[in-house]
Amino acid sequence: MTPLMVTGTGTGVGKTIVTAAVAALGRRAGQRVAVVKPAQTGVGPDEAGDVAEVVRLAGLDQPDGHELARYAAALAPAAAARLAGVSGPALDEVVSTVDELATDHDLVLVEGAGGLLVRFDASGWTLADLAVRLHAPTLVVAAAGLGTLNHAALTAEALRTRRVRLAGVVVGCWPVPPAEPDLAERSNLDDLADVTGALLVGVLPAGMSALTPGAFAAAAAAGLAPGLGGTFDAADFRAVHGLRARKGTR
Repeated sequence: MTPLMVTGTGTGVGKTIVTAAVAALGRRAGQRVAVVKPAQTGVGPDEAGDVAEVVRLAGLDQPDGHELARYAAALAPAAAARLAGVSGPALDEVVSTVDELATDHDLVLVEGAGGLLVRFDASGWTLADLAVRLHAPTLVVAAAGLGTLNHAALTAEALRTRRVRLAGVVVGCWPVPPAEPDLAERSNLDDLADVTGALLVGVLPAGMSALTPGAFAAAAAAGLAPGLGGTFDAADFRAVHGLRARKGTR
């Protein structure tokens, strides 16, 4: 089965939560799910990384999580590998791992590091290159606030230049009460689909990492669109939270 890439407009935008949410809904639908992280940075040898978080939140079996390289420095993978005096994961090796997993899993999710064009080793390969090699659609996780439109548009343009199909855009961390979305967040909700040319296929609430696996799956279902296994409707969400709707124009 064709894998699904999960990239972000930058670091800290919610890629791991979105990956876990898609995995949780796949598992709930009875799919055999595997998750791959080509390189984890910024964690020590005994610390839980992003793959462990996805496995925990999605309720996956531990063997279904695959972290292919780990570096202690909180840097881009290529830089962290160079600092550690080792080679980063080779593109061919990652392609081989994902292809092998795809033979006996219904859904293989590949979570990137930072943004789309972050380099993984000295050769300079990126998640975009991996998507091209695997012919894999790519889900873009965006921040909610100021600056996200430019970052999202650039990410979408980079994918289209390489003829990689955009699987949609997900807002990875939406304010929840007592916090309220600010002016930029409400406006961006209206504009993300326009600037990327991709559907808004999810908005996930802040704080999901604190949920139990059952509650996490329920929140994932409410926050992701039917194509990802949920019930989210972008038009309905914008009608309540979008700036244009509040001004009475949508």
